[in-house]
Amino acid sequence: MRFKDIKSIKQTLFTGIKFISIPLITAGMGLEIWNIETITTNNQLPNILNPVLILAHIALSAHFVEGIIAAFYAPSKNHNPIKYAIYTFFVGTVGLLELWENRNP
Repeated sequence: MRFKDIKSIKQTLFTGIKFISIPLITAGMGLEIWNIETITTNNQLPNILNPVLILAHIALSAHFVEGIIAAFYAPSKNHNPIKYAIYTFFVGTVGLLELWENRNP
């Protein structure tokens, strides 16, 4: 396998991860908002959603930390820290890898 083939596969993989990550993180945020709403109105989420809520907590926490890391490193790579932090929050580790490769999102 040639280097060009590996680079092409990597680019395709990154694009796929981005398209999957953005709706999943958005859905996780929606689930968190729904959970907060149910707590404030003394209701409960359906029990079937508890494992999904735990996964959402983990994913949102990890993406939040990645966004903070991106905000600190973005200025050194000539990127706007706020924009890159938000971008990295939604796409996750792919955003950090692109930042360290000094590519534009």
